[in-house]
Amino acid sequence: MNETETLTEVTKSSALLDLALALGGFALFSLLVVAVAYVVMRVLFLAIPAPAVVRFLSWRYLIHRPTNLIGVVGIFLGVGALIMILSIMTGFLEQTRTSMRGSLSDMILLLPGTEAPRRPYDAQKILEVVRADPRVEAASAHLSWPCFLTREGGNSLLMLSDPQRSRHAFVQLAGIDVEDEKTSTEFHASLVRPPTYGESVADPTAPFAPPPEYDSSMGIPRASVILGDQLFAAHRLRRGDFVTLIIPVRDPQSEYGFAAKEREFVVAGSFRSSENEMDLERIYVERGQLARFMAGANEEDELPRGAMNVSQVLIKLRNYETDRDATQLELYDALKDKRLIDSSCQLATWEEFRGPLLGAIENERVLLGIMLSLVLLVACFTVFAILSMMVSEKRRDIGILTALGATPRLSLMVFLAIGFWDALIGAFLGACTGVVLALKIDGIERWLSAALDVQIFNRNVYIFDTIPSVVEPLAVGAIVLGAFLCTLLFAAIPAWRAARLDPVEALRNE
Repeated sequence: MNETETLTEVTKSSALLDLALALGGFALFSLLVVAVAYVVMRVLFLAIPAPAVVRFLSWRYLIHRPTNLIGVVGIFLGVGALIMILSIMTGFLEQTRTSMRGSLSDMILLLPGTEAPRRPYDAQKILEVVRADPRVEAASAHLSWPCFLTREGGNSLLMLSDPQRSRHAFVQLAGIDVEDEKTSTEFHASLVRPPTYGESVADPTAPFAPPPEYDSSMGIPRASVILGDQLFAAHRLRRGDFVTLIIPVRDPQSEYGFAAKEREFVVAGSFRSSENEMDLERIYVERGQLARFMAGANEEDELPRGAMNVSQVLIKLRNYETDRDATQLELYDALKDKRLIDSSCQLATWEEFRGPLLGAIENERVLLGIMLSLVLLVACFTVFAILSMMVSEKRRDIGILTALGATPRLSLMVFLAIGFWDALIGAFLGACTGVVLALKIDGIERWLSAALDVQIFNRNVYIFDTIPSVVEPLAVGAIVLGAFLCTLLFAAIPAWRAARLDPVEALRNE
């Protein structure tokens, strides 16, 4: 056996040992929960105004019939799975909302590109009006434009021919003003967040400053760009490398009305946002440099008169939930009255931009809740089947108790109590397990992926790099209460049959 095989065997043995320890820990946890449930049950025994024979018989039938554990396990699995899945889906929705809100800010003013001889939008005056509103906390101007990214030795033709990798070549340029961007979005946080694949900028306070690796003596001074973390890795870049950006610009002399412009930039570093899609398709550059690039001016030239320098304005509110509707309407009217925008412009909230995706996740959460509720209904039906068989098997006991003076109400309470204990133990154990699994799901997934050598959750697919989970106490309480009511409803039918049993018929063949 060579060294590699030996290492593999050791890894598998370690994984099996970890799995055995985890199962042992879960067994101890289950015993602890059952013990707590037993204590709760004893307290309820004293609190429930029921005859002692009801408490005694219901617990005895529950303990001495192993088939009752099937109902307990079914309720446990249904409640636990429902809490865990709904917590994860709620976490997905909340994390998606948080991530998109950070990158898009609260509101976005879209300014469509203007055609000559119309004047370009005045970004400075628009920002003055927006910031004058007391409900606005911060605002920043953006100049967004599509571009093609290539570099020497980067195999751009090979990348274009691959449908899976061609998205790495066509990216979005975002021209920003650093100080404004820091107050309006999570731009600064994405700069200081440790990169997964790339290299951070040398100085987050001056991200577009030339990197230490840049040699300014190599031709004309080049402006800096900051690439998304995954885009940085896809092109195998290093800080200080040169990249060439090619953009389409308006050209009346061209047959198609557009011409291509290209310029070389120096890579100042990478950023890592909370959105994988942004890290894969965005490049930040100074807004003035992008405007010069689009107008055909050099890096150190004055911005030509009439050049496009803004395409959207990001607005962050002090209280988004309460002020969004009024601010959206009044701010749009104010900008239009001052003739800073026209009817082709649009002021929208970030939720309106991401509505389809947020709605899809919400629909998935509801559908999963409905499907998992069916699992809980199956578990309750199992309790119904077990109690029905128990009523048939205990006809003699019911007849004897009735002959000795037990009332139909007592027989009814005995079998209802059995369903109650099934629901108590199963729901309590399922709630505790579901909450623990929901809170620790990311660590559990990472451990299972490492132990089984299988990637369970692909973090490159989603807009976040952890499995989010949000446990809502009201939702947990509603699930547990629903499990109790559903179990008691299904248990009431066989209990009613037991209460209607004729003692003479029950003892006829005994």
